[in-house]
Amino acid sequence: MCPAVLTVHHHRDATGKFPDYPDAEDGGSAAIFKKREEVAPPAEDEEGGKKGKGKKGKKGKEKGKEKGKKGKKGKKGDEDDDPGFVMPPSNFVPTVNEGCTIYNTVWQDRDERANLLQRHDTELIKQDKRIELESEIRVQVDELMKEELKNLKLAVERDKGKGKKGKKKKGKKGKKGKKGKKGKKEKDLTPDRTMESLYEELVQEGIIIRCPKVRLSDYEGEYSHLATALLQNGTEPMPTTADVRRLITELCILPLGSQIVHEKAPHTKSVVLVGPHGVGKKLLVHAICTETGANLFDLTPGNIATKYPGKSGLNMLLHMVFKVAKAWQPSVVFIEDCERTFMKKVPKSDKADPKRVKKALPKILKGLKPEDRVMIIGATRRPFDAEAKPFCSMYQRIIMLPRPDYGSRMILWKNMLINNGGLITDSLDLSSLAKVTDGYTQHDIHIAVTTVLTEKRIQQLRRKPLVGAEFIPALSKIDPVYEEEEMAFKEWYCKKTPLGKIREAEINKAKEEADDPKGKKGKGKKKKK
Repeated sequence: MCPAVLTVHHHRDATGKFPDYPDAEDGGSAAIFKKREEVAPPAEDEEGGKKGKGKKGKKGKEKGKEKGKKGKKGKKGDEDDDPGFVMPPSNFVPTVNEGCTIYNTVWQDRDERANLLQRHDTELIKQDKRIELESEIRVQVDELMKEELKNLKLAVERDKGKGKKGKKKKGKKGKKGKKGKKGKKEKDLTPDRTMESLYEELVQEGIIIRCPKVRLSDYEGEYSHLATALLQNGTEPMPTTADVRRLITELCILPLGSQIVHEKAPHTKSVVLVGPHGVGKKLLVHAICTETGANLFDLTPGNIATKYPGKSGLNMLLHMVFKVAKAWQPSVVFIEDCERTFMKKVPKSDKADPKRVKKALPKILKGLKPEDRVMIIGATRRPFDAEAKPFCSMYQRIIMLPRPDYGSRMILWKNMLINNGGLITDSLDLSSLAKVTDGYTQHDIHIAVTTVLTEKRIQQLRRKPLVGAEFIPALSKIDPVYEEEEMAFKEWYCKKTPLGKIREAEINKAKEEADDPKGKKGKGKKKKK
């Protein structure tokens, strides 16, 4: 067992309480080790004490004799009071002594005759770096130890509190008993089942799904270099793929992947990805799970339509999902086509009953505590079909996913061709391809590339290089995202979402100030008069 842990347990056995863990300023666990080293065995202390006393007694007698002699020679002592010239302490002696000690400990016994080029010694460097690494790792270990000690204290306090409450309840009845019932937690619907059995059932039912390994870097794109100019002209620019990547990192990956970031950053419980078909909503969800190592729970209306029927079945399903999600964090609960849950009128052809979880999800969202690394992520391509108020209250953050701009399309064509076995030569004009494919999404470009680059075509690349015209037939079979559709998303965001309304108001205010600066100055002058 770790010496620090042993010290904690010894302190608990002696005092009945867990000690406070030393802060980093006080040395952390290093301070605990110093205290243990300073405490010597009791037998040695006793022997040393006796010897010390004996020596002190002898020294005392000797000093007494010396004092007596000095008293006799008092007259002659007046003549010798002047010490004469005394050398001041040298500032260089400590440096020389330090150099000598380093030489004696490190270099004295080393044979450097073969080292004519005076090359570095890796062992000496490792020794120095070990000390640095030890201090760095000690800080991290101390943080973990503090958390463990905190949890132990809470557990002990809980146990003590339960014992006191039990005694009070037996002695007093009536009104206090009724109040206790109101403060009860939610019932555990599966108290007799292990977490492994619940996990296994959810896997068999297709609720927990295996996430394909996708990195956030696979969501490729470039920043918009015209966004600042558009803002200056009073128009709200669409976000770019690079902006989306940054938001996903800040809101989802960092809080889910790190407990420290999750505790210190603003608590984001739910996020919704909004955008047309093929812009990479599912890819981003898979990237979040891959980067953080999170479990993926699929609560899409179509997936849970025929599973756990009835109200009691739904309660059991949600209980199991969030019980497992909280036990094995981090976890992502994914809901595709999440707008269907908040539709005013569900079409008769839709037999999935999407409104089934409408009332239950907001309650569960409120029940998520800051220490729970569980996030609900929705995805929708028709947000305007949902009721704005419950939809926006359910999802705290709304991230718009745009169709790729010219710079992003250039990167997509280049990387997708190389990844699928293609060769980029002078005969292939990527700039023209990027311009022609305005409105096509990442998924559309991927389909076009895989359609053209068959095994047979890859073998012919050396004799017959790729030409841009080869991709036109494949692209003509795909419907692009038109500008009107993208503007519908933008209009919904600006007029229906809380943040969009604030931004729209600020932009309109800035426009008015830019259009009529004299009018405002005139009003100001009148007020002064």
